[in-house]
Amino acid sequence: MRYDRTVHLDTDFATTVARTRDALAEQGFGILTEIDVTATLKAKLDQGMEDYVILGACNPPLAHRALEADRSIGLLLPCNVVVRRDGDRTAVQAIDPNTMVTLSELEALRPVAEEAARRLDAALASLSAADTGS
Repeated sequence: MRYDRTVHLDTDFATTVARTRDALAEQGFGILTEIDVTATLKAKLDQGMEDYVILGACNPPLAHRALEADRSIGLLLPCNVVVRRDGDRTAVQAIDPNTMVTLSELEALRPVAEEAARRLDAALASLSAADTGS
């Protein structure tokens, strides 16, 4: 089972992170957390790796609906979005919100997951459209 929604872009890493933040904001997602995995692994383990950031994206109305259906669903929130170097391209990956339904087996979460998926897909599509236009 795939649990991601992914696009590959030809823009540089820093530009892609900024555009990803904007694309998510246009779809009603704020960034609650940002984890610079590259810097953390270097600082804590003295290990190098490619540019890799995890953005914890949250759409408050959708999160509220999901939590109303199941208080434990917070274990799967926020919607993580990864921006990472992938060879000479930059990958943007979002968790597939339908994973919430699959893991919880709660049909009440399906409409929330479907709306979150539409919004994340729209954000990813806008990044792809901007990439082909650059």
